[in-house]
Amino acid sequence: MASLSVIAVVLAPVLFLIKYLLLDPLFLSPLSRVPGPKAFALTKWRLAYEDWKGARTRTIHHLHQKYGPVVRIGPDEVSFNSLAALRTIYGPGSKYGRTGFYRMFDVYGRQNLFTFHSAVEHGQRKKLLSHAYSKSTMLKEPSTGMVEEKARKYMALIDAEPGHVSEIFSTLHYYSLDNITEFLYGRYGSTSALEGSEPHRALIGDILDPSRRKLSWFTVHLNTVTKWLYSRTNTMETVVQPLLPMQKPATYTGIREFALQAYRSFRSDMEMSEKEGRPSEEAEGSSILERLWAYHQTHKTDGLDDLEIASECADHFLAGIDTTSDTLMFLIWSLSQPRNKAFQEKLRREVLGLSRESLNGHGLPTAEASDKCIYLNAVIKETLRLYAPLPTFEPRSSVADTVIDGYNIPANVTVGMSPFTLHRNPEVFKDPRTFNPDRWLGPQAAEMNRWFWAFSSGGRMCIGLHLAMAEMTTLAATIYRKYSTTIAPGFEDITPGITARFEVFYDDRFPKMLEHTCLIKFEELGGNA
Repeated sequence: MASLSVIAVVLAPVLFLIKYLLLDPLFLSPLSRVPGPKAFALTKWRLAYEDWKGARTRTIHHLHQKYGPVVRIGPDEVSFNSLAALRTIYGPGSKYGRTGFYRMFDVYGRQNLFTFHSAVEHGQRKKLLSHAYSKSTMLKEPSTGMVEEKARKYMALIDAEPGHVSEIFSTLHYYSLDNITEFLYGRYGSTSALEGSEPHRALIGDILDPSRRKLSWFTVHLNTVTKWLYSRTNTMETVVQPLLPMQKPATYTGIREFALQAYRSFRSDMEMSEKEGRPSEEAEGSSILERLWAYHQTHKTDGLDDLEIASECADHFLAGIDTTSDTLMFLIWSLSQPRNKAFQEKLRREVLGLSRESLNGHGLPTAEASDKCIYLNAVIKETLRLYAPLPTFEPRSSVADTVIDGYNIPANVTVGMSPFTLHRNPEVFKDPRTFNPDRWLGPQAAEMNRWFWAFSSGGRMCIGLHLAMAEMTTLAATIYRKYSTTIAPGFEDITPGITARFEVFYDDRFPKMLEHTCLIKFEELGGNA
């Protein structure tokens, strides 16, 4: 009997582990019906390994190609690729909110539009800003004047480049940086990177360190350990330094300090106004910072505190640099490929055909006229389809059980989709890996638009959509009225690469990739213009 008791004591934990580690995920879980490889269903670390390799998005895409529109990618994680799932997860009235993954984007210890889980909190904050980001606001002063002036300065920068060869990953980042800082902070934080300010250009360097991908991995998969490592001080800080995924200062440190200083400068100005007896409830400018000031807790019951306003602006700052500049880079690089010469010529004919009334005082296309260029919009949409600046899986979760695409999804299971896979559906996009702006002008455009997801959808759709489009249409129209572009000598068989979370994205049809580099030659059109 004693031996039986010993056997029972030994077997009990073994049987428990077998049930917990094998039977539950593979057979007893409600997700056991969902197709997918067993290794991914058994442990979250299988997908974490793909994150570590920087292959998550492409791996999930290949799994969809093998298993279909619904794939289990973790013990409690499912990826979808259908319009029905898109509506259920991200559409109006969805029960799904953002997961804890997004809390890594909190700034100054405060949540913002990008990190709120609750649709109610997100909606309340978005109401404060939606008019400022509306298309009607973007296509009138002072927004149009701002974008057109930055486009003019970009042209001056290209004109000054030796041989008119520009490393456009950097120069386009200067363009988007100067736009977003003026839009957000006005005179309190507007940068001058296009005009050569080295401190302002150095802000871009804050996001270029490749170890930022390693830091993202540790923050997501070993969050408690990562927080502990970076919070050590004095002797322990020295001891743990070799273990840091990214050496201090970590990603975005410089940008966040710059953003906080801009807010402090504004706050100091408001305090001075109050001391001098001038009303501070309404700031004089139209920047996002000044608009949010009207909702500060000194003016509204339950209003925003200082760090909430600073966090909101800093989040928009971080979101508004890479997205616009990376898209413009891939647009120019794609049009500069010899195989795409016909597309560039079509675009040039369109922008050269703009009337005199469509030009501003400098003889450059206005933002409003650029917005109406049909072929230009097709070029931008095709660029976003193939090279979306955020092509990765967008995780969501619900506190209630749901049904998606016929599968029972328990509460708190992570679900999501990615633009990368949506935009490469061969049943919707013919030759999906081929750059072809003409596809958006054909009879299939309506169906393709339903699958187009570069700016997300529903209540969480990118609030900066219209600002980004104004920046892209205005600069592209301005460039191709004056220049034709070709790949610079030595860069012919190279694809540029961009960083998005854990991964580097590029055009995998090319034999070589250079991250954060793209060399383009600008050739003046002369008499044609």
